[in-house]
Amino acid sequence: MSRVHPNAVVDPSAKLAEDVVVGPFAFIGEGVELDAGVVVEHHASVEGRTSVGTRTRIFPYAAVGGEPQDKKFDGESTRLVIGCDNVIREHVTIHVGTGGGGGCTRIGDDNLIMNSAHVGHDCRIGSHCIVASYTGMAGHAEVDDYAVLGAFTGVHQFGRVGESVMTAANSMLSHDAPPFAMVAGDRARLVGINAVGLRRREFDRETVRAIKRAFHLVFTSKLRLEDAIARIREEVPDSAPVGRLLEFLESSKRGVCR
Repeated sequence: MSRVHPNAVVDPSAKLAEDVVVGPFAFIGEGVELDAGVVVEHHASVEGRTSVGTRTRIFPYAAVGGEPQDKKFDGESTRLVIGCDNVIREHVTIHVGTGGGGGCTRIGDDNLIMNSAHVGHDCRIGSHCIVASYTGMAGHAEVDDYAVLGAFTGVHQFGRVGESVMTAANSMLSHDAPPFAMVAGDRARLVGINAVGLRRREFDRETVRAIKRAFHLVFTSKLRLEDAIARIREEVPDSAPVGRLLEFLESSKRGVCR
């Protein structure tokens, strides 16, 4: 059965799997769902229509599932969905979605969200990401799989961070960060390819070579973006990662860091 400290507060409507652990002075609100192996440490709070996947651990003083910081929010029923094997450290804040923004904030699996980071309403974080301390994600921001956001990174509302991106500490992203890139600065600019991230994902040499060639055509050849994309389709060997890079570039509404 679940282990709930006698000094914790758990709403009777909350659904806790048998082996959930809730520490002293933690708060579990109405309608919350905690799957098997979830640990909510002392003084942490989980509220709202929030579901937390298996083996996720929520550290002290984290505030998960609170109301959005959005003046348009009017108490509508919205959700926060957190996947499996996440680590949510001290003082992290994560808010539910808004009715006008899709109604749901989503976090995938196997993410590390370090202390005092903020995930705003209607954000989407993929899987296997690292969000370092004091990073702030404004509403509707999106972070794709394997991204690493350095400490004090700021992501603009509706901003996008592509897969395997690494941002330097103190990066301010007003434009989208394209997949496989390293970006830095205020406002963030491209500084290279995230070679370490590609190596950790065990991309083969041909794929890495194709990504590098695509980056050259887009970012250093001085071609217009449309012309660079056309050249990539003509000259670069077809691969799934390059295809995802092109899709990201073509769908960007804010423009990309260059």
